[in-house]
Amino acid sequence: MQLELHQLNLRYERLRKRSPREERALLVSLSEIGQQLPVVVIEETPQFILIDGYKRVRAMKRLARDSVRATSWQMAEAEALLLERSLRRGSEDALDQAWLLAELQERYQWSLEELARRFERSKSWVSGRLALLQALPVSIQEQIRVGTLSAHAAMKYLVPLARVNAAAAQALATALTPLKPTSRQVEALYAGWQAGTERTRELIVQSPQIYLQAQATRESPPPAAAQRFLQDLGALGGIARRAHRVLEGRLLAELQESELNEVTTAFARANGEVQRLIQRFEREIRPC
Repeated sequence: MQLELHQLNLRYERLRKRSPREERALLVSLSEIGQQLPVVVIEETPQFILIDGYKRVRAMKRLARDSVRATSWQMAEAEALLLERSLRRGSEDALDQAWLLAELQERYQWSLEELARRFERSKSWVSGRLALLQALPVSIQEQIRVGTLSAHAAMKYLVPLARVNAAAAQALATALTPLKPTSRQVEALYAGWQAGTERTRELIVQSPQIYLQAQATRESPPPAAAQRFLQDLGALGGIARRAHRVLEGRLLAELQESELNEVTTAFARANGEVQRLIQRFEREIRPC
């Protein structure tokens, strides 16, 4: 069906994160080849509630188009939201889920148990996502919305901090804004904040990048040569243990004279190499 844009009820627009890059690409595509996929609506006389296709509708408006191609799902509004969400599974993040959970809880008065059942998740999963909206200041939610802070990192590290000290969580989140940090970096900063002194916390807020660099230097892995040496020592020890077990099986007593001479020669050569290694190590570890 073809619907005029003014017929659409954009009730759930606030539940969708925006990506300027994706919207620019969609705008170019629509201007060049037109609308390929219909938006999804459910009918609520006299309007149609838009369930899926908010980016396409915004692009149509920017292109000064008056109508959009749509398909109507014949089902209840809540069921349509859940179906649309299941079709997007894998592309949504925790904040998308939190917005939908909160909307369903408020609009339909669904309990945590009902939400968990409908989403096929546990109550703790539902509570964790709702905490993004209940515990975090709006400014942090906005950072998640625009993509400067991942929802996963916020839920795992900033929510616990906000529950204890909302101002501290906001200060830390503000400091992270220019970094677009990974979850691992947020974890490191959160751990530093929790265990640090006031001076450490000031450094984290004022110069999070410097703090992360200092931590990376402190925890840097051994150089490649050292790692190879450790691996060689491990292999040497393993070979020695295996050879020892063979000797415990009285191998030498079963050898013929020619075989015993060959083994004795090889053992002397190996022993010489091991002794050279030991002497060199001792000189290096205890220089004169």
